[in-house]
Amino acid sequence: MKLEINGAPARSEDLAGAFGYGHFTAMQVRDGKVRGLDIHLNRLVTSTRRLFASELDTEAVRGYVRQAIQGEDALSVRVLIFSHAMDWSDPGAPAAPDVLVRTAPPKEHDLKPLRLRSVRYERVLPEVKHVGGFGLVHHAREAMMAGYDDAVFVDYQGRISEASIWNVGFLDGGTVVWPQAPVLDGISQQLVRRGLTLQGIPQETREIRPADLPGLDAMFLTNSESIGWPVASVDDVALPFAPETRRILTEAYESNPWDEI
Repeated sequence: MKLEINGAPARSEDLAGAFGYGHFTAMQVRDGKVRGLDIHLNRLVTSTRRLFASELDTEAVRGYVRQAIQGEDALSVRVLIFSHAMDWSDPGAPAAPDVLVRTAPPKEHDLKPLRLRSVRYERVLPEVKHVGGFGLVHHAREAMMAGYDDAVFVDYQGRISEASIWNVGFLDGGTVVWPQAPVLDGISQQLVRRGLTLQGIPQETREIRPADLPGLDAMFLTNSESIGWPVASVDDVALPFAPETRRILTEAYESNPWDEI
């Protein structure tokens, strides 16, 4: 694993504050390229304005990533934005961003259908991929200790929203359904939606509640490391396994071109 801050090797003292308040994006890099680079950069720019009231130099970010991935064919990469300059006596003042790039080997998954436990939970600022992950880890851990594979969240209006590190989707007939609830608009989810639109596969966004699950044809999870991971059950509700679902989603995702970083 490699850690660099603003293009230099990260020292322990440089990491102070990096994981307390900030935001990030995660990507799979192959041969110096990533799918949806425009979406990743837009996420970083938008969230930097929201959290630090400052502008992010995206060309500098690309340069830092290119340096960190040099000589590697396949990597998982995380770009985290924080600020050493943030003045906590005046937290609303603009603060110059710092850029942490972390590289790690890509992960391989067997995509065995997952058993999820539903939890009543909503993230703070769900539209931002921020570093405040205590609730996500806690509920996922509690679910695993209870014999499940992960947790899926139900918001305070009773709607299924997202999972611990995943976007959630469903198949209803020939339509891909995305949950209507406060969620992070994940990069992979956006790329899947782009591809489905290009392929003419119908999509819709609507409220999905736990009581609706028995009437659906499939449920899946998507994040930067896996597309269309099947869900076997939520609590005691078994869900159908539709092998074609992952194929449809993967083809939609892979219809997006690789962008040079």
